[in-house]
Amino acid sequence: MPEKHEINEKVALHGAQQKQVYTSGVKPIWCPGCGDFGVQAGLIKAFNELGIDKSNVVIVSGIGCSSAMPHPFSTYGIHSLHGRLLPVASGLKLANHSLTVIGTGGDGDGYGIGSAHLLHSARRNIDVTYIIMNNETYGLTTGQTSPTALQGRKTKSTPFGVTEMPVNPMALAISAGATYVARGFSGDPMHLSQLIKGGLSHHGFSLIDIFSPCVTFNHDNTYDWFRSRVYKLEDVKHDPANMAMALEKAMEDITSNYSKLPIGLFYQTDRPTYEEYELSLKDGPLAKQKPHTREQIMEVLEENR
Repeated sequence: MPEKHEINEKVALHGAQQKQVYTSGVKPIWCPGCGDFGVQAGLIKAFNELGIDKSNVVIVSGIGCSSAMPHPFSTYGIHSLHGRLLPVASGLKLANHSLTVIGTGGDGDGYGIGSAHLLHSARRNIDVTYIIMNNETYGLTTGQTSPTALQGRKTKSTPFGVTEMPVNPMALAISAGATYVARGFSGDPMHLSQLIKGGLSHHGFSLIDIFSPCVTFNHDNTYDWFRSRVYKLEDVKHDPANMAMALEKAMEDITSNYSKLPIGLFYQTDRPTYEEYELSLKDGPLAKQKPHTREQIMEVLEENR
């Protein structure tokens, strides 16, 4: 008769086969209280509810505190370059359409050095879900101003206050052509998980901007600051299929002088993805196409001499 511990191991193995474990056991590097923990929890919940096969998931990150997100997960992960995660994510998706490709980064990564990649990935409608943890500061380099910092905020790099207007991620993504645009708050991971779940289920480019407070270097935009300002779009009967309404809600940050910050699904529409348009992919993803023979390659070279 098998020992009790052997039976328990078999039961545990059977349970693991039924319900995947998406965590790797690697501890995150974030400060206690960091908003990124809420994002991690929301992502895990979304994975579990969708039952996504973790062997088909790739999480691509850039540089920054938030870009450590692939490490605690047992999926595939790539820690890429600052602001360059979307080209890597796009290449993965074009090479193998069956992959669930997720980009994770911060506001400096996505709205600063990586802003051009965001713009063109959105207009191409690459089937990638881009999660941006927006803390309005450069946390990894100890608190300099970021592209989403509000005017007047004093940081290490702006001791007399920020002079520029902050980037408006929602309006930028909608006008650029993203087909799923949402914003969440890491202080409400249950609500956030549903937005992430929607982005992962959506066929096309998804941007999910997340208010993710930096408890160490941003003492202005705190959890309490956000809680007193955020409200859910679903509570005001917002229609995410209406682009004009979505843009109006996206501009409410500015028109309310940042006293009202809507969260939820701003905009969603359906249109063909880049993978469906690209002629070189008409025979399927590159990873599953037969490689060209030497004769075919030489023929192309001869034609172009």
